[in-house]
Amino acid sequence: MRSSTGLLQDLRIGAELCEAIMCFADDELESALNRLAKQIFDEANLEFRRTLPISTDDSVCRQIVAENYFVLSGKHGHISESDLDKLNYLTALTAQLFSSKLVLHTKFDAAIRAQSLHSQILDQIHESVITMDLAGFILSWNLGAEKLFGYSANEAVGQNILFLYENEEVDDDSNRDIFLEQGGREMEVRRRKKNGEIFWASLSLSTLNDEKNIPIGMIGYLTDITERKRSEEKINHLAYYDPLTDLPNRTLFKKLIDNVLQQSQRNEVSMSVMFIDLNRFKPINDTLGHNVGDQLLIQVAQRFRSALRENDVIARLGSDEFAVALHDVKQHFHTGLVAQKMLATLEQVFQIENHELRLGASIGISIYPQDGEDAEALLQKADIAMFKAKRQSEKASGSYAFYDVEMNRLIAGRLYLESGIRRALQNDEFFLLYQPKVDIHSGAVIGAEALIRWAHPKDGIISPIEFIGVAEETNLILQIDAWVLDAACAQAKRWQDEGVLAFPIAVNVSAKEFTSSLPERIEHALRKHQISPAWLELEITESMLMQNADGVVRIMNEITAQGVKLALDDFGTGFSSLSYLKKFPIDTLKIDRSFIQGIPDDVDDCAIASAIISMAKQMKHRVIAEGVENREQFSFLQKMGCDEIQGYLFSRPLDVDAFAQLIAKKLSLPTHIS
Repeated sequence: MRSSTGLLQDLRIGAELCEAIMCFADDELESALNRLAKQIFDEANLEFRRTLPISTDDSVCRQIVAENYFVLSGKHGHISESDLDKLNYLTALTAQLFSSKLVLHTKFDAAIRAQSLHSQILDQIHESVITMDLAGFILSWNLGAEKLFGYSANEAVGQNILFLYENEEVDDDSNRDIFLEQGGREMEVRRRKKNGEIFWASLSLSTLNDEKNIPIGMIGYLTDITERKRSEEKINHLAYYDPLTDLPNRTLFKKLIDNVLQQSQRNEVSMSVMFIDLNRFKPINDTLGHNVGDQLLIQVAQRFRSALRENDVIARLGSDEFAVALHDVKQHFHTGLVAQKMLATLEQVFQIENHELRLGASIGISIYPQDGEDAEALLQKADIAMFKAKRQSEKASGSYAFYDVEMNRLIAGRLYLESGIRRALQNDEFFLLYQPKVDIHSGAVIGAEALIRWAHPKDGIISPIEFIGVAEETNLILQIDAWVLDAACAQAKRWQDEGVLAFPIAVNVSAKEFTSSLPERIEHALRKHQISPAWLELEITESMLMQNADGVVRIMNEITAQGVKLALDDFGTGFSSLSYLKKFPIDTLKIDRSFIQGIPDDVDDCAIASAIISMAKQMKHRVIAEGVENREQFSFLQKMGCDEIQGYLFSRPLDVDAFAQLIAKKLSLPTHIS
C-alpha cells in the first residue's frame, strides 16, 4: 500500500483529480471521481455521492463542499488507519479544488457579464468600433461596424483589415510604430462596403494595451463622412472654378501655373501664358441680355478648349476674360500658332436662340522665364500685351501680340491717363469747345457740336483723341458723357436766359451709354436745367445700330418723343444696311471726315459722298459733312445737295465767349465760293 506521502507524489492521480473537478460536472464528475477512488483504495471501498448518504456502522462519511460527500467503507467491515488518512487527505484536496473551481467560475461569470455589458455599450455607439491585433487581424466588430460596412461580426472577425481598403497603400511598419509611440492618430480614408460602395470615413486609431501596458493591437473608430466630403468638394469647386463655364478661376489658375513653373524650373523647360479678352462681347451682353451672354461664354469656352492639348490649362478670369497656360513650349512661334487656332475657333457664327452672333478676341502672350517668374507677373505682362493686340486688330476674329519691354511704357502712360481722368472729373478740369455747324446754302450758323477738352494742370490742353480710348476701356466714358451732357445743357440754359434763340447743340453718346436708361437721363437733364429740347441733339455712331435693333429703335423713339433730335455720326464707316437704317428715327446723317478729305481729287471719296447724300435725300434725312477744310470740298458738297458743313473752312472749335460773339454778330459763310 502506498503512504499518504506517496499519494501526494503521485502526479498522475493528482492531475486526473484536478482535471475531473475543473472540467466535469454532475454525472461525468461523479463517474470520474469514483473511478479514481477505486485506484486509490485497495482494502476499502470509496464512493463519491452528491447527496447525504444514510449513516451505516461500517462506513465513514466526509463532506467535501455543499452536498458533495466521500463515503468510505471497509471491504470486511474494517477500516484501517491508513485508509482514514487517505480519506482525510483526499477530502481536503478535493475540497480545495472545488473551492478553486468556484473562485474561477465566479471570475469567469463576472468576465462574461462584463464582456456582455461592454458589447452592449459598443453596439449602442453609432460609430464603427473595430479592434485588431498588431498584424491587422480583426478581433472584435461592433454593431456600428456591421451597419457601416454591411459585414456581420462572424464575417469580419478573423479577417485582416486590408479587405476593407479601397486600393490604398497599406500602412507600413513605420506608421504602425507611430501609432504605438504617439497613442494613435486621426485621418480621412476611403473604405469599401460589402456591396462594393466606396465611401469616405473619419478614422481614429489608438493602441490596445494589455495589463502590463504593452501594445497588443489597435482600436479603430470610423464614422461615415461621405456627405461632408461631398459638401467640402462642392465648396472647394465653387471656390476654385467658374460656375458658368466650369473652368478654373483666377485663383486656381495662378496655383496651377505656379505648380507648373516649379516643374519647369527643375526640368529647364519653357512655358507661355495667354491673356484673352473677347471683342464685342459687352454690347451683345448689354443689348440681348445676360442669358444670351452666358450661353455665348459657354460656347466660347468649349471652342477654346477644343483648340488646346489635354495638359494645357484654360481658365475664365471673369466677365469676358480668359487665360491659357501652355506647358513645355519648344519655340515661341508655337504659342503664336496656338493663338491663331484659338482665334480661328471664333470665325464661325455663334447661333444662340434666334441670334447669329460674331465675336473676336485680343490675345496677349507672355513667355517664361523672360517675361516673369511667377503666375502673377506672367498674367500681368500678358494683359499688357493684350492691349497692344486690341489696338492693332484688323481681322474680325481678332489678333494676338507678344509682350515686349516697350509695352511697359505704354501701359504706364495708360495708367497715368486713367488716374488723371478720375482726378479731372473730381476737380472739374474738363471744359467744352463749340464748333459751329453752318447751313451750306445760307451760310448761317444753325448749330454747334460740343467737343470736350482737358485742361491738365501739368500737361496743358489734352485732346480727346489721347484720353477717350482709355476712358472707354475703363468705363470712365460713362462719367465723361454724363459730364458733357450736363455741361452742354447748363450752357444752353445760360444762352436761353440771355435771349438767344434755341439751336441744337450736338452731344456725342458712346455705345456704353446708349442703354434703356438713356431717355430718362435726357429727360432729367432737360428738366434740371429747364431748357427746351430744341437745344439738344444726340450724335450716335453707326455701330450702335447693329446691336439688338428692336431695342435700339425703342430707345431712340423714347428720345425723339421728347423733342430731341438724333444724328448718325461717322456714317459710312460701319456695317449698317438700308433695311436697318430706314427703321431708325434719325434726323441727320453725318458724313465721316475720312470721305471728305480726298474730295474732289479722289474719285472714290467723291462717289461715296455723292451716294450718301443721294440716299439721305431719298430717305428724307438732312446731311452734314464734317472736316470741310477748303473751298473745293465746299463747292462739291454744295453741288451734290449737302445741307450742312462743319470744319476749319468756317471755324475751329471755339470757347464759350468766342462762340457767343459769333452768334451775336450773326456771321455767316459766303454761299458762293469760287
